[in-house]
Amino acid sequence: MAESQEHDHAYMHAHGIAHSHGHVHENQKAVINRLARAIGHLEKVKRMVEEGEDCSDVLVQLAAVRSAIDNTGKVILQDHMRHCMVDAVKAGDMDAVDDLCEAVNKFMK
Repeated sequence: MAESQEHDHAYMHAHGIAHSHGHVHENQKAVINRLARAIGHLEKVKRMVEEGEDCSDVLVQLAAVRSAIDNTGKVILQDHMRHCMVDAVKAGDMDAVDDLCEAVNKFMK
């Protein structure tokens, strides 16, 4: 990130201004594929419920959805820490650390 971008990013965090990252990380394709898989599992769960399939089978399929979402979250978190957080710390943006802690708390509820 260029020095002026780092300053802008730090300024936005310091002043509570919402921002979007608008950048592509190395794992974006993997995240998109994992989300597509989770959506497919969830659609399967919906069909199973609509068709009155066995509750145990529905629960197993729901577990697959949850696992796919959790694993996607792990990939996003790792990517965020390796890229966004490194840039934020270099820019002196310690608010980004607080934002990450809050996001992790919400993700892990």
